[in-house]
Amino acid sequence: MGDMRTSDLLLLAAVLVPLALALASVKPWVRRRADVLLLLAPLPGLAAALLVPVGQSVLVVPPPFRLTFALDLPGAVLLGGAALLWLAAGLYAVSYLRADPARGTFSVWWLLTLAGSFAVFLVADVASFYLAYALVSFSAFGLATHDDTAEARRAGKVYLALTVLGEALLIAAFVMLASSATEANPLIRDAVAGLSASPWKETILALLLVGFTMKMGLFPLHVWMPLAHAVAPVPGSAVLSGIVVKAGVIGLIRFLPGGEAWLDWGTGLMAAGLFTAYYGVAIGLTQRHPKRVLAYSTVSQMGVLAAVLGAGLERGDAAVPALAAFYALSHMLLKGAMFLTVGVAAATPRARLAPVLLVAALLGLSLAGLPFTGGALAKYAVKDPVGEGLAGVLLALSAVGTTVLMARYVLLLLDVAGAKGEGAKGEGAKGETEAAAGTGFAGLPVAPGEGLPWAVLSGLAVLLPFALFTPVTGGSLAILLSLSTLIKGLWPVALGLGVAALIYQKPPRFVELPPGDIIVAAAPLAAAYRALRDGAVALDTVLRRWSTAALALVMLVLVLAYVMAEAVFPPGLVP
Repeated sequence: MGDMRTSDLLLLAAVLVPLALALASVKPWVRRRADVLLLLAPLPGLAAALLVPVGQSVLVVPPPFRLTFALDLPGAVLLGGAALLWLAAGLYAVSYLRADPARGTFSVWWLLTLAGSFAVFLVADVASFYLAYALVSFSAFGLATHDDTAEARRAGKVYLALTVLGEALLIAAFVMLASSATEANPLIRDAVAGLSASPWKETILALLLVGFTMKMGLFPLHVWMPLAHAVAPVPGSAVLSGIVVKAGVIGLIRFLPGGEAWLDWGTGLMAAGLFTAYYGVAIGLTQRHPKRVLAYSTVSQMGVLAAVLGAGLERGDAAVPALAAFYALSHMLLKGAMFLTVGVAAATPRARLAPVLLVAALLGLSLAGLPFTGGALAKYAVKDPVGEGLAGVLLALSAVGTTVLMARYVLLLLDVAGAKGEGAKGEGAKGETEAAAGTGFAGLPVAPGEGLPWAVLSGLAVLLPFALFTPVTGGSLAILLSLSTLIKGLWPVALGLGVAALIYQKPPRFVELPPGDIIVAAAPLAAAYRALRDGAVALDTVLRRWSTAALALVMLVLVLAYVMAEAVFPPGLVP
């Protein structure tokens, strides 16, 4: 490794510190200090994002095994945003789960997921990326299933099944991608550079797209998201929606070929993203719990990101990855804050809910692109890659749907107000989280350990993109003040608010589609599969009663009968 600089050590510490804390948690006395662990673990990652120069890399293990850490612009943006969300959600979790007897186990899964999420933003070689991706994917299972209810176990099974499938597809793609390289474990950029010359380039690209968009939650691979997000504890939902899905985003950023146009694949990804953006809104409007609305909103927003990345792939635009990372940062902070808002609303009586609803409305409108908010900057950043054609119009109209969906989210917060932990966690959740007696935050009956991180994260979600817009995108904030830009940002939100007012003036009776909508629709196929499986088991049971010799004799008789039939009845003799 040679002489290491401070910046090199920060890159390593971002991943190794939370891993070391997770390993130390095998000791019960360490697990009991979950409050310290959850707050300490993200700090090296935040320091790395702030202090390490973009372009810095460190070779930890030399070839042929190779372990390389590097910080590029998309990685720095996502690493910094993730560190802030992990800090805020960790502080919230310490208070929220303080009465939960399983909080020590939760903290271990939390630390492992945190380490994996930081690693996917930092590792620069193919094999290490796969290991980091697997770490964040499988560790998140523990966050989703923490409550150990029937709903949580079902969500965990679906999540785990799709995760295993996605990992299998990606490892096949990585093996084929690395096979054309001269090194056993090449750098990602070197492996991707040789993609166009690979005889399996179409297959590799298909496997990469399916594997990574499965984690992002694109239709029809989205079913794990509303199931998992709805049943996880509030801080778990915040990081699942805000950070874990971004593993798929950084995967596409890292492995999609940049600077070279792939017209058909780019158009296909853009079309799938736009369809998902509308599908997530449509199904989300039928939901009756704010966490499920937020889950389907994440499906929709990941569709927007996929459309942007598809536009970059279609044109071979090398600037798109940084713009997509900026959009992902805005979504990361906004969605994390909105999930924490559900927990704050659940701890607040309806009579004192007005400040919470105002913050929730501001966050939701920012997500839709309300001018003078961070979300508007994110929308503006990705406008040029998509263009002004049909795709651009559809992308703008999707903001109308987002506004209507966010209005439903705010209204549904009234239903969970004062419900304590049950309303925040969802149906079937165990335990109950109450604010400490006699304490509150800003006049709300919520513990400062929950109210403070919620308020800080909400402020960052709306304001931080202003500080990062010019360094990341290269654009000037002054252009956002032009009349044409303000109109383009305002009309989708205004139209969405108008539609929401018409809808909710006399609220329709939505027929709620169960989370995991496609799985429910495919229930008849599941019944047929179970019947086929049971039949195979029954046949196997019958065959096991035969001795090996008897079974071999039956097979021999069948073979002799076939040979004799061929000899007696030559081809063409029997009509």
